Amino acid sequence: MLKKIAIIAAMFALPLGAMAQSKFAHMNSQEVITVMPEFTKAQADLDAMSKQYQDEMKRTEDEFNKKYQEFLAQADSLPQNIAERRQKELQDMAQRQQQFQQDAYQAMQKAQQDAMAPIYKKLDDAIQAVGKAEGVVYVFDLARTSIPYIGTESIDVTAKVKAHLGIK
Repeated sequence: MLKKIAIIAAMFALPLGAMAQSKFAHMNSQEVITVMPEFTKAQADLDAMSKQYQDEMKRTEDEFNKKYQEFLAQADSLPQNIAERRQKELQDMAQRQQQFQQDAYQAMQKAQQDAMAPIYKKLDDAIQAVGKAEGVVYVFDLARTSIPYIGTESIDVTAKVKAHLGIK
């Protein structure tokens, strides 16, 4: 009976001992991504696209406001059918402008996803390579996952990931 208890205790102690030998690492991907040349270029491209959309929205808003002011100035002197037609034109303009804003927002989201996907892939590949080289079980990314406590046993590999990507 004692032999069985000793064997069972050894079976439980073995995984705990193996866990004590495990190494864990952490990093902050935001510190890496923001200095990657690919990110800087993607951000500049997205900013340029955003400016184009903003310029177009401003242009159409100004055009709408001009037509609206003209309509208000003439509304009392216009025959009813012409006034109704111009109101309808203004409503159509407002709807087109709203639709354009929605389309622009969706296009910007898609462009951001498309631009960031290869950057995250490259970063994830570097994290995996560093994790394997360091012989760690896990690399926790503090920018993507909230971790309330990190012990001193965990290795910060942020600098090593930067080095793997050729970033100083």
